[in-house]
Amino acid sequence: MSQTKSITHNLPQQSINRNDWADLVKAKVESLRFGSVVITVQDSRVVQIDRVEKHRLDSPEN
Repeated sequence: MSQTKSITHNLPQQSINRNDWADLVKAKVESLRFGSVVITVQDSRVVQIDRVEKHRLDSPEN
């Protein structure tokens, strides 16, 4: 059995330089044990970063 938790970061409308979003993605990946990080791009700009974290639970013994 697994449990998922999704966190979305909408980036501000002003121009974000590459290092800002790249650092945010790096931090999300480094703090993630199981899951995924999705980068959404519109008009050649990163506009959203989604992080889905999975927590695997041991199944109870019967």
